[in-house]
Amino acid sequence: MPQRSNFSHAIENATSGIVLFAGKTSTVLIILILVICWGISGFFLNFSSRWQMVIEIASSVITILMVFLILKSQNKDSLSIQLKLNELVAANEKASNRLVNVEGMTEEELMIIQKYYSRLGEFAKKQDSLQQSHSIDEVHEEHSIKKEMEQELVEVKKAE
Repeated sequence: MPQRSNFSHAIENATSGIVLFAGKTSTVLIILILVICWGISGFFLNFSSRWQMVIEIASSVITILMVFLILKSQNKDSLSIQLKLNELVAANEKASNRLVNVEGMTEEELMIIQKYYSRLGEFAKKQDSLQQSHSIDEVHEEHSIKKEMEQELVEVKKAE
């Protein structure tokens, strides 16, 4: 595993801390109180252009920073969830290992697999046991869903 620099580690800790702090109810209340105080102060400062500029600049800067901090946090959370799901798929012997890297597929490929699972759900309703499991890699003698899906995936890859 690559060694992270002290700067990278410090940034990671700072962004995580800021996102956690920003998401607290107490932080929202503090910001609400600050905005109310700013609004009240307008009466004493005659709602001057400088008074308006302070809140406009502060809100713009905070908004831009928070967008990137939240995006970084969501990317990290998304990757963590993907890795956990990949581990579950890889550990389950009946699951299709084709889905381990499903997040790397194109949207068109994902739609084909989604269509497969919809049709597989219809197939499962016709089965005697609701406990029976089916995966992409399992051979279904009663239908050709898997072959159709594989053909569509091949066609998508050729089109690219």
